[in-house]
Amino acid sequence: MSREFTGVIEKRGNWYIGYVEELPGVNTQGRTLKEVRENLREALCLIIEANKELAAKSQGDASVIREPIVVEV
Repeated sequence: MSREFTGVIEKRGNWYIGYVEELPGVNTQGRTLKEVRENLREALCLIIEANKELAAKSQGDASVIREPIVVEV
């Protein structure tokens, strides 16, 4: 499944600082734009996977409903 997020990249001195607007905690840095973009993708995947694992652990044996939520912003 493909999803789109907004990466924000700022130049600070010799570094690029990047974060994803829609998800707190997805942030990184890199010496080049290419590096910070790759790091953002990796950080985003790690945060999403960690959140899924935490949700699964907290649900235990409970019966849950998972469904897509679509919003226009």
